[in-house]
Amino acid sequence: MKQEIIKLLIEEAAKARNMAYAPYSKYLVGAALVVPSGRIYTGCNVENASYGLSNCAERTAIFKAVSEGQRHIDAIAIVGGPLIPEETDGAFKPSGEYAYPCGACRQVLSEFLPESGDIYIIVANGVDDYKVFTLSELIPYTFN
Repeated sequence: MKQEIIKLLIEEAAKARNMAYAPYSKYLVGAALVVPSGRIYTGCNVENASYGLSNCAERTAIFKAVSEGQRHIDAIAIVGGPLIPEETDGAFKPSGEYAYPCGACRQVLSEFLPESGDIYIIVANGVDDYKVFTLSELIPYTFN
């Protein structure tokens, strides 16, 4: 995977994170995925007081892409994690932990494998702080 695509996806995921709605958990996440045409789709997590009705950033981005006719995903970057309280003013700051896709998001991703057969998963705190995996590394036995 090309470095410029990785960095672009991380930047777009970080922007999407700013749109997250997570008043209950303070766990803000943004995701950006790229499809074979090169188009990028973003998403953020959206919580609900009834937690089961919440949606992850990854699935938000996936559903946006699918709703516009996309059926294959080459890579997805995820930026996020818990916010921790600042000691001085009651504000919150990022914890520095990586946000990995949950099992549901991994399973949904497995529906949209590219022709190459695997999806790159990038977990990041920034363009210089990231890890790259393949979906098959994170979920070796998908349900299909």
